[in-house]
Amino acid sequence: MAKKEKSEYLIQSVSHALDLLEQFHDEVDELGVTELSKRLQLHKNNVFRLLATLESRGYIEQNKVTENYRLGLKTLELGQTFVNQMGLLRQSRPVLEEVVKECNETSYVAILKDFNIIYLDVVETDLTVRVVPRVGSRLPSYCTAAGKVQIANLSEEEIDEYFPTRDLKPLTLNTITDREELKKHLKQVAEQGYAIDDEELDVGVRCVSAPIRDYTRRIVGALSISGPAMRLSIERLEKELIPLAIKAADEISTKLGFHK
Repeated sequence: MAKKEKSEYLIQSVSHALDLLEQFHDEVDELGVTELSKRLQLHKNNVFRLLATLESRGYIEQNKVTENYRLGLKTLELGQTFVNQMGLLRQSRPVLEEVVKECNETSYVAILKDFNIIYLDVVETDLTVRVVPRVGSRLPSYCTAAGKVQIANLSEEEIDEYFPTRDLKPLTLNTITDREELKKHLKQVAEQGYAIDDEELDVGVRCVSAPIRDYTRRIVGALSISGPAMRLSIERLEKELIPLAIKAADEISTKLGFHK
């Protein structure tokens, strides 16, 4: 008897419920039944039933003023459970705090997901002029220090697979947009053990990042230090922040069982 593919076991109503939850992202805080019906291409009665079920379990709640729906506290609890279970986050928090004490610039820990980076945690500087934290947001790997340092050890075939077109989308004038040029740049990143985002994602913002490895020697994340370009001069990066980022990332790696 042939073994069934996992796709054959999918439950349509569960898929619809997850599709509904995934409509709330980025700037989308609330949605009404009509809009959800259009987005999901489902009849309003089906959407009502999905909402009622999710609302009864706390995953969705209704704004009594607008009568629209938004994510409930249960989704936050699930997200927090995921984050808290990650050894990377538990081990990195005190190191991030120490980094900020030393340089007073915002420090992050980030992971790679589907060739985007996601900042899991941040400790901010107390200086007035600072970079806006983007915890939970997906950002492209090819123009961020945390992304470049994590994809630097991938093969050329893997890079081509994730970036099928030769030209990459420019986000600033400094973004590396040629795939072959990016490959050369990533080789340099792998050799030196750190990456710099020199206003490649946001104008006026620089960032340095070093890789975090676990006991299998695999890169599982990155530690970044970010701030306004006016404070993060190239000279300061080279003399102070690059060594600090490498030291901090190595400290987290050691906690995760990595040995050089």
